[in-house]
Amino acid sequence: MMLTIVTYHYVRDLPRTRFPEIRGLATGRFEGQLDYLTKHYTFCHPDEVLAAVRGETVLPPNGCLLTFDDGLCDHYTTVFPRLEERGIPAVFFPAARPIRERTMLEVHMIHFVLASVPDPRRLVAETLNLVDQHRATHALPDRATLFRVCGAANRFDTLEVSFLKRLLQRELPALVRRDICRVLFQRHVTADLTSFAAELYMDLAQLRCLARNGMAIGGHGDVHDWLELLGPSEQREEIRQTLSLLESVAGQRPANWIMGYPYGSYSNVTLDLLREAGCAVGLTSETGLVSDLVRPLELCRLDTNDLPFAADAPVSEWTNRARGTVEVGAGQAG
Repeated sequence: MMLTIVTYHYVRDLPRTRFPEIRGLATGRFEGQLDYLTKHYTFCHPDEVLAAVRGETVLPPNGCLLTFDDGLCDHYTTVFPRLEERGIPAVFFPAARPIRERTMLEVHMIHFVLASVPDPRRLVAETLNLVDQHRATHALPDRATLFRVCGAANRFDTLEVSFLKRLLQRELPALVRRDICRVLFQRHVTADLTSFAAELYMDLAQLRCLARNGMAIGGHGDVHDWLELLGPSEQREEIRQTLSLLESVAGQRPANWIMGYPYGSYSNVTLDLLREAGCAVGLTSETGLVSDLVRPLELCRLDTNDLPFAADAPVSEWTNRARGTVEVGAGQAG
């Protein structure tokens, strides 16, 4: 059958947090989705998926693998107890630098700024003014070009939010992006980035606890960058730091491990470097079900919002698709 891989990010009791507008999954809805998945799927341990890639096993019908990106503390305090109670395995993908240095990633600065400013149009204007301040030292596209390149809504975000994310996540030079994200975060969220990072991300002890209790820890890069936009040496450093974190968690260099691509971004260079580094499975952000394991470094996933949030919900289209396919094993085409 098809393998369904589900992606999660923030999972928290949103109404009772300081940032109820963060784009996350409420705890109750997460529990409801676990009920739905338990009813309709067989959960796979990441080690089973790795074994299937090696040709040592065949995955169960309606197999489901849960994945949690970014190393958020939510995953330890909210997710882990609920998975452990139900005996559900999962793989967690922390970025390395926040664990190592207790520093904020730009991707999350943007999320919390957006959650703190009610009017995204105001935030667009403020951000463009900050961009203009960098024009004296950087050759930056004019505003019309930025709107043309970054101005497209997607299935999760409005036009303004999508514009801000694309602008601040990838289209501006790295130094400019980092400076603007920091300024906006300090204006609208807090000036104490270190304390906020310590609250937001798991630490090494928590990751080790997850691993001791049967969860898998995978790689997610060092600074959550778009790997496809980096040169080979920069990508190699991202992977080196990823391996360093995994070694710190496990106590030894991993021989068979899973990579969750930040933003789903990778290139052929990325794939070559990961093979050299012993990576066996890579997870993208392409929406879909895994019909075979022929290209194990390019497996697609579903977002949590693609599936229902209650056991008695109508069976989703994705679940019906998974039921109508053949077993997934090494070298099998769906």
